[in-house]
Amino acid sequence: MASTHFISLNFSLLKNHLIHLSLTTFSSTTTAIKLGPSKLHGHHHRHRHHQQKGSEASICDDFPPDFPPPDTNTTSILCVDRNGCCNFTTVQSALDAVGILSQRRTIIWINSGIYLNKPNITFQGQGYLSTAIAWNDTANSSHGTFYSGSVQVFAANFVANNISFMNVAPIARPGDVGGQAVAIRIAGDQAAFWGCGFFGAQDTLHDDRGRHYFKDCYIQGSIDFIFGNGRSFYERCQMTSIANPVPAGRKLINGAVTAHGRNSKDENSGFVFVNCSIGGTGRIWLGRAWRPFSSVVFAYSNMTDVIAPEGWNDLNDPTRDQ
Repeated sequence: MASTHFISLNFSLLKNHLIHLSLTTFSSTTTAIKLGPSKLHGHHHRHRHHQQKGSEASICDDFPPDFPPPDTNTTSILCVDRNGCCNFTTVQSALDAVGILSQRRTIIWINSGIYLNKPNITFQGQGYLSTAIAWNDTANSSHGTFYSGSVQVFAANFVANNISFMNVAPIARPGDVGGQAVAIRIAGDQAAFWGCGFFGAQDTLHDDRGRHYFKDCYIQGSIDFIFGNGRSFYERCQMTSIANPVPAGRKLINGAVTAHGRNSKDENSGFVFVNCSIGGTGRIWLGRAWRPFSSVVFAYSNMTDVIAPEGWNDLNDPTRDQ
């Protein structure tokens, strides 16, 4: 099976470099991650400093009654407070404290306030076949496809170089419900990826929203493996289908490269592929019109006979055939 070969091959290549993360999330300027400070740093969250002279009041007394949340074996908590009532005063410092090899879900709890530290983050790897971030959530296990990403990026100006993003969940069988498994979700503006790999099957690369640039990347999947409503440019990228081989003589189409989510003609979004290549197994469409005004362009690109002669699928809605 192509799925078994894919997983065993890539785990052997990455066995010395694979990083297992339960959650890697970079969100807006007011989001944080937290690793049980009391255990990590030996401090209690509710520090009583900054107390005004002659007053019983303290600015550190405004924590909600349900904080800290109950600790479990699967949750670590880090606390951020701009007034110094926690172990961290900035979101970035809490992010820096998250254990790289932590097997526990990390919550960054952020107290009320505006945090003016913008996370401009770069992931620098040593080659997409040598360095990877992987996890195995699915739409079923994470309450929806959008939340199944091994990595989720919501902040602007994210950059990745020479690294892979993988979802190694078992590949869903045809007709299975809830088997979609995202390797990375990109929902921040002005993200860029150079020499990166994206490995999965259905819904590998969630190019959700924002302006994104991909160059010299390898993208692997089977069904809608580049999807979303991004405004993105793909240059010199290689797309490889791992859909099941189609027996000779059968008119079966069992996959698609793209599924763009443009809902109206007023939306300024679309996928553009220039000087790219498409190969692999199965017989797949260039794209399925996920939304009424899906917009995808392939230019100056090479395609093997893995691409069905029909090219595109309108999801049984002729009005999307434009």
